[in-house]
Amino acid sequence: MKFSEMPYKRVDFEAVKADFTALTARLESAGSGEEAFAAHQEFYRLTDRIATQMTIAEIRHDIDMKDEFYAKEQDYYDENVPVFRNLIVAYQRSLYRSAHRAFLEEKIGPVAFRNIELAMKSVDPKLVPLMQEENALTTRYGKLLATAKIDWHGETLNLSLMNPYLTHRDRSVRKEAWQKYTAFFEANAEELDEIYDRLVRNRTEQAGKMGYDNYLALGYARMNRNCWIREDAQRFREQVKRDLVPYAEKLHERRAARIGIPWNELRYFDENVYFAEGNPAPTGTPEEILAAGRRMYGELSPETKRFMDFMCENELFDVLGRKTKKTGGYMTYLPDYKSPFIFANFNGTSGDADVITHECGHAFQGWISAEDPIREHADVTMETAETHSMSMEFFTDPWMELLFGARAEDYRAMHFEDAITFIPYGTMVDEFQDICYANPGLSPKERGGVWSELERQYKPHLNYEGNAYLSGGRFWQKQAHIYESPLYYLDYCIAGTNALQYKAWMNRDYRAAWESYLKLCRLSASDFFTGLLPQAGLDNPFEDGTLRRIVENLEKDGALEKTGR
Repeated sequence: MKFSEMPYKRVDFEAVKADFTALTARLESAGSGEEAFAAHQEFYRLTDRIATQMTIAEIRHDIDMKDEFYAKEQDYYDENVPVFRNLIVAYQRSLYRSAHRAFLEEKIGPVAFRNIELAMKSVDPKLVPLMQEENALTTRYGKLLATAKIDWHGETLNLSLMNPYLTHRDRSVRKEAWQKYTAFFEANAEELDEIYDRLVRNRTEQAGKMGYDNYLALGYARMNRNCWIREDAQRFREQVKRDLVPYAEKLHERRAARIGIPWNELRYFDENVYFAEGNPAPTGTPEEILAAGRRMYGELSPETKRFMDFMCENELFDVLGRKTKKTGGYMTYLPDYKSPFIFANFNGTSGDADVITHECGHAFQGWISAEDPIREHADVTMETAETHSMSMEFFTDPWMELLFGARAEDYRAMHFEDAITFIPYGTMVDEFQDICYANPGLSPKERGGVWSELERQYKPHLNYEGNAYLSGGRFWQKQAHIYESPLYYLDYCIAGTNALQYKAWMNRDYRAAWESYLKLCRLSASDFFTGLLPQAGLDNPFEDGTLRRIVENLEKDGALEKTGR
């Protein structure tokens, strides 16, 4: 069904409570494993219906944050989603303790039951008021950024629409753009600090009510980190600092030479610029970009062809940038229609192509596993989900001429460098959050000091000269994940490590690498992340030496030299 034709009806949570009460009673009175599983299949149907309606409302709210009807719907769900989550966990608790547990575990798998354990450790009715406040605060942050109005030479732009100027070929233009962009955050610094202060206090209080010392343990449980712990993350960070940062700095030095700026004169407003004539951008209109994506996936494999045809025929993209649209982009899923949905803000930069690669990687995996009758298999953890998307970025490299024309090779070089240099940044975001939640009493100024110190470790070349706001350690306030999705960002870095493994593999044998990727998509969440990796033929990013081997292989292949012109 086309998205525009999907009906919407507000979820009646009082009725939902009654449905869950009846369903739980049916599960607990089941006389056999088969009866218990039949009750659980009804749970699938109930939660699919609710999730579909909530997701339709969320998408339509994000498409136009000035739409009063869907703004009220979003407020309604901010208030009621914590109640819904608690109903789910209460039901899952009965499932977990069922007399027919062995039969059920055989049906839906041990991963599902480990996830239920984590859910029981992270959600409780006593947290509902705090979770409601947390939702309201993250919505407030999103609205603040979405409604930014920046005067750009007589035109009023939002943050997303400023992106082409932040990476403009003319250095004076991008410097001015960064100054205006930063001015918005500086003007709202007090509110941004207040929102984050309240979020840290709120999340810390939630953790205390669940018996944790701080939010980190609760946050790991909520992220469904079911096979790795904080100490694994710490070891990964040390690998990044020791093995990847020096290589990334070589790439930054090469980039500076390519854009004609002496290494010691490189500044923050040069950070995302890769070529003196400007970064490569897609050559067509949004409609032409989508058409190019359809052709690309049509040629990549039979599976991707069917997927992309389905997405285009059912209006499952909303990608045009608009002034009242939420910033950023994402893939979400409408279970009743077995339909992924991609939300983005095209702005004329290479990021438009990333939507067709990265977000379609998420959507493809969701689409390919939609027929799995065990819904828990769709509950992929984030490091697995991001492996699907970040690896797809490399699998689509051979078709970049369709999007970038004569500058396709420039895009491939830029994308490769960005994939490497992102990992130190993303890991830094994770360590920043780790410190903030381990020390919830930090003041805004102290948080700025933490960020600045981490930048010296992870991005030693970075120079904010002339920008007092960013020099004070404030860049993190533009990173929505820090406010809205705590502790998520490391998953991108772990996935990025997997994507680089696929990159090296496809250089040797593209079809073998693709078959491995397809297998990983089909496996979904049928196994733990650390169990999926050997099945797909990938090294574990948490094991010491993995990043070192990746760098050695890249250097052996001459990847650094290939990024120059």
